[in-house]
Amino acid sequence: MTFAVNYLAPFLLTHLLLDLLTASAPARIVNVSSDSHRSGSIQLDDLQAEKLYRPMRTYPQAKLAVVLFTYELARRLQGTGVTANCLHPGFVATNFGQIGTAPVIRTAVKFISLFGMSPEEGAKTSIYLASSPDVEGVTGTYFVKSIPKRSASISYDESLQRQLWEQSAKLVNV
Repeated sequence: MTFAVNYLAPFLLTHLLLDLLTASAPARIVNVSSDSHRSGSIQLDDLQAEKLYRPMRTYPQAKLAVVLFTYELARRLQGTGVTANCLHPGFVATNFGQIGTAPVIRTAVKFISLFGMSPEEGAKTSIYLASSPDVEGVTGTYFVKSIPKRSASISYDESLQRQLWEQSAKLVNV
């Protein structure tokens, strides 16, 4: 579920919208990742963590997959007028972890959330990438606080980007 929600769903949605996006060019694709991608690794033989599920491994893997996918997508869309970028929104205080979790987890999440930014603040980089003339034509870039930043070294591995794309396409039947 973690991998599906955080990566496969955006991968599939993007594919379902690609014809419309290219026909509507110029267009922008903005993918939300996380700096947690830096601790991620891609387990091509267990992308959905069916063999070994650990939340602190699966979430960073999903967020790394978003970055890898964004870079591969940007390369595949070159010359179409459609750009693809990704971002780290920052630590955002949301209601995540408040439903269906043990009371101790809910309490811990509420405490940690005191240190997070508002959802409005967390949305700023997404809105910037979707609408600012400053990034018109910019593609295949990772942003933090509306500034281009270097993502994890592994995210630039073009072979891994292609392999992930192929495995993902099989998983969602596209």
